[in-house]
Amino acid sequence: MIRLVASDIDGTLIKDSTPDLYPEMVGALKQMAKQGIIFCAASGRQYQSIRNVFRDVDEDIVFIAENGAQIRYQEKDIRVTPMKREDVEGIIRQYREYEGICDVMVSTPDGCLLESRNKAFIDLLAYGYRNKFTLVDDVLKEDAEIIKIALYQKDSIRELGEGTLIPRWEKRVKVCMAGEEWVDFMDASVDKGKALSFIQDYFHISKEETMAFGDNNNDIGMMEAAGESYAVENAREGVKAAAKHICPSYLEKGVYHVLKDLILT
Repeated sequence: MIRLVASDIDGTLIKDSTPDLYPEMVGALKQMAKQGIIFCAASGRQYQSIRNVFRDVDEDIVFIAENGAQIRYQEKDIRVTPMKREDVEGIIRQYREYEGICDVMVSTPDGCLLESRNKAFIDLLAYGYRNKFTLVDDVLKEDAEIIKIALYQKDSIRELGEGTLIPRWEKRVKVCMAGEEWVDFMDASVDKGKALSFIQDYFHISKEETMAFGDNNNDIGMMEAAGESYAVENAREGVKAAAKHICPSYLEKGVYHVLKDLILT
């Protein structure tokens, strides 16, 4: 019996940066709540952005935000993992070597800080992701608890991410590609899989009672923490290898159809 379902959002449940959930999935989540099945939305997005996607059912959702750096339930943080200050300063200093090539978003539990004045980037955060943010001159001068740093490059940051940023930082922090256009940096202890394990302990739910869905490398931890795991058809090969099953892509509403066939019958 499945009692906990965790799903990535961008590229798994819906198209990257989409602000809305399709009606069939909203209905499925309402039915799951009636059946006592907990749904966990797990994403590299910030909490405010995820909550907006699930705004019609947010009271029943557990939110794994910022790849697991923030876990929130019923409008309360149940776990927050800040980054070490020396890592934040080092990453920001390196980002400034690429200023003009990419943009940076610095997340706190209450929203994010932006140095960028790139209108296209700001519009993406405001109208695509629906993030809560504050424009600042220097993020390092702000008195804030920083839980994630994300670098963005339109179309693809993979060459810079996999060629330079990840090798430079992977022994000090958790750093990963989060889709094609983002590189995410968190504390070394942060992982969606560890966050899912924390939620299992919090609600006294076993691995065997857990189902997970994902598409990108930052979802592999969830695949390993769940008894039943699905990679969507458009997932990266490493995710497919880590998952027990493959389901149709977000374009075909694969997550919804798995839930409808296996749980909501």
